Amino acid sequence: MLPGLRKLVRLVALVLGQGEQAVFQRLREWYLNAKQKRGKKRRDLDVTKCFAPLLRWALRLWKSEKKQLALVMDVTTLGKRWTILTISVVVRSCAIPVAWKVLPGEQEGSWRPYWEELLTCLQEAVPAEWEVLVLADRGLYARWLWQTIQGCGWHPFLRINLAVKARLVGETTFEWISRWVPTPGTSWQGEVECFAGKSSRVKGTLLMHWEAGYESAWIILTDLKPEEALVSWYGLRTWIEGGFKDFKRGLWGWHHSKMQHASNVERLWLAMAVAQLWCVSLGCQAEVEQEEQFQQNEPGASLPERHIARKRRKRPAGQLPPRRLSCVVRGKLVLIATLFLSQMLPVGILQAQAWPETMTAPQKQKASVASKKKTQKEKERRKRQKRRARARARAAA
Repeated sequence: MLPGLRKLVRLVALVLGQGEQAVFQRLREWYLNAKQKRGKKRRDLDVTKCFAPLLRWALRLWKSEKKQLALVMDVTTLGKRWTILTISVVVRSCAIPVAWKVLPGEQEGSWRPYWEELLTCLQEAVPAEWEVLVLADRGLYARWLWQTIQGCGWHPFLRINLAVKARLVGETTFEWISRWVPTPGTSWQGEVECFAGKSSRVKGTLLMHWEAGYESAWIILTDLKPEEALVSWYGLRTWIEGGFKDFKRGLWGWHHSKMQHASNVERLWLAMAVAQLWCVSLGCQAEVEQEEQFQQNEPGASLPERHIARKRRKRPAGQLPPRRLSCVVRGKLVLIATLFLSQMLPVGILQAQAWPETMTAPQKQKASVASKKKTQKEKERRKRQKRRARARARAAA
């Protein structure tokens, strides 16, 4: 029995008042394949049948003025052991996986059938009146993906490389799209025919912006009209990176798993996805309540204008303070506090915020480890030179 599983078994056994071995066997029976279980009439859990109900659960908890949903497609790995294709719902800088496929880390072949199956599983869970945006990074773009997303009734919002040719409606020749954003600080948007090859050509809208400080421009291809979309919406895609961190070292500790079968890992992901959804919903609710309290009683609002605290304040009046804790961490703390207080376990809400209207400025790059070592060596060399100089001065005196 693994150390993490041993602790979990002991905790569940204490809560339920049952034997450890019985609890351990039930947990194993849940994630093992039918062939790995003893007996003839054994079944295993088909995780794909849980994807649509999981997304429906998220939509039932959704509280927003607009019926807008952002789904992000991305890939994460666990060393060379596993590769996980994931589709996640993103809300308040958090990501909740709602569909996934686990593959051996070095498995060759196309991912197309897996992505198509994941999207198809989720299609039935979203009502027709919802506006769904499906975001993906440059490495995932393909014409079949564009068509599959449209086939679900959703809007592709896919980043593509700058080394692409396109032409405006009415033009006859294809030119490099870099002509529209030649330098940092430039933007462009319009309807085009993208890709010169007939087999890969699509008609859509290009949203392009090169923010100062970024290495390259954001090039987004979508089927929305130019006036209906903003290139800054692509910032939602980065939230899935935080979700991957939560599943590994950040919160749930999946990187400690020693499972050897992909289907077992998929069932473990189901348990973590449910926990992620629960904690994010509680964290969203707690954050909304905190924002309402702040707006009703803003700290320092009653102080006179000439007070030193008002003068030193850098944040404009009425602006919310920056997020200190992610919603999933805040939600986990809410659960722990509820258990300490012996209260009923709550269920929160998913209070979505408006999609971003501006691009986030790039963070200042920290000095690399090599440059830090080089700087430290230079300081030590200068100290040695000064010591030798002082020693020579004393000897001469």
